[in-house]
Amino acid sequence: MTQGSDAILERMMALHPKIIDLTLDRVWRLLNALGNPQDQLPPVIHIAGTNGKGSTLAMLRAGFEARGDTVHAYTSPHLVRFHERIYLAGRSIPENQLTQILDECYAANNGEEITYFEITTSAALLAFARTPAQHTLLEVGLGGRLDATNVVARPALTIITPVSMDHQSYLGDTLAKIAEEKAGILKRGVPCVVGPQEDDALEVIEAKAERIGAPLYVHGQHWHAFEEAGRLVHQDEHGLIDLPLPVLPGAHQIQNAGAALAALRLLEAGEAAYDGAMTDAVWPARMQRMTDGPVARMAPSCELWLDGGHNPAAGVALAEHLKRLPMRPIHVICGMLNTKDVRGYLAPLAQTAHSLTAISIPGEANTLDAGDTAQAARDAGFGQVETAEGVAQALSRLEADQPGSRVLICGSLYLAGHVLRLNETP
Repeated sequence: MTQGSDAILERMMALHPKIIDLTLDRVWRLLNALGNPQDQLPPVIHIAGTNGKGSTLAMLRAGFEARGDTVHAYTSPHLVRFHERIYLAGRSIPENQLTQILDECYAANNGEEITYFEITTSAALLAFARTPAQHTLLEVGLGGRLDATNVVARPALTIITPVSMDHQSYLGDTLAKIAEEKAGILKRGVPCVVGPQEDDALEVIEAKAERIGAPLYVHGQHWHAFEEAGRLVHQDEHGLIDLPLPVLPGAHQIQNAGAALAALRLLEAGEAAYDGAMTDAVWPARMQRMTDGPVARMAPSCELWLDGGHNPAAGVALAEHLKRLPMRPIHVICGMLNTKDVRGYLAPLAQTAHSLTAISIPGEANTLDAGDTAQAARDAGFGQVETAEGVAQALSRLEADQPGSRVLICGSLYLAGHVLRLNETP
């Protein structure tokens, strides 16, 4: 990141003492000062959920672009550079445009309290409103009801991917309470595609939809997606479509693909979009195979994977994917935040992996200490656990002691971003 946008983003961090403070009051004030860009966007698809939001968005983006449409997309957090969060008409926002938009938002905010996510979300909406495109894809940052993205009065469509336990201190300590927050993106008369849900979550979503009059398209009721003979089959009231399996790896991507296809079918996007969503999607650090670059060269004989999942549902999905790969000893390098259910995340992996090396996440104030991660791994059922100073030390040990093994670096998107930055260094 160049100094221009970096300096402004640093100033924005100081505008509010809390990183997360869920309310829409500050966002509405700033958007009003900016001329309400949220009312001038290309048709919006708003995506909430605990797991699968980003993958579903990536497939939608690939689908629309495969048919020649221009797409805006807003995601968080970024992995390497802030610019990744604002995908403007087919590319990450250029530095000069980002600097100008951030400056404008900072001036319009006039020194008032506002969180970093709120003011940068406002910047994204302003950029989208000023640049022509056919579609706007908005990923919820946290929850839904009070998330800074929840300011579009009438999206074209909403999507709720699987809801599970995460961010309990902000969203509630039961699945029903968390689902209530996610269901806050529902709008009267706006269709919502609902991915696979546990009963407690689905009941809440259905009750909210009935109360406000939002038509639902629910997995297992209105659409089905499954793997058959090495292909993806999607079925709804319009019939069957037979497609390649999603290029994004993992059995859980079948249902993410199903939600993306359900959305594309509702919008009548056409066959080129359906195919492109499966074959062209790109979403880094979600079971990403690392085959070249400085990090991969630290353990050249090992098969190296990177994943940013960090809650128990993500741990289950990871373990299931690892079981499907050709047999090879599996070793985990893990760093996590101190706000996560570490034991819950690691328990499924303990049934699959041979060892875990715990590290702290470099440069992250909320990292869990490597020793605490190691203890959580033992509690979760890992038999062989050790700590390392960082990714480089962990990989060099595994290369020396376990050549030819499968190595998974995982536990946090912040760790994944650190690894991707390392991998960019010549």
